[in-house]
Amino acid sequence: QVQLVESGGGLVQAGGSLRLSCAASGTIFSISTMGWYRQAAGKQRDLVTTISSGGRTNYGDSVKGRFTISRDNAKNTVSLQMNSLKPEDTAVYYCAADVVTGPTQYRYWGQGTQVTVSS
Repeated sequence: QVQLVESGGGLVQAGGSLRLSCAASGTIFSISTMGWYRQAAGKQRDLVTTISSGGRTNYGDSVKGRFTISRDNAKNTVSLQMNSLKPEDTAVYYCAADVVTGPTQYRYWGQGTQVTVSS
């Protein structure tokens, strides 16, 4: 079993910054891709950003240049630095990890952390 625990959400004014962190624990052989997704009220869950085990990153168009993802492979952690936040960034942010456990790979999700950006 694998658990993802997120931290760092909260309320911030537009233009401000927040940093989210996520730690994976449990039976983990390795983690291929880690990332962040978000879901605003009444909308579908969308990609924010992902990072491979080798450090290759991918960002959603709406966050390019403002958000930065990083990971520590040794600690199975991933972080998201969010700068120049906008009200439209308000959402529940979910950490995701594609965990290899033996011959299979499975995507695990965190419980979500609320980010609210006031105008």
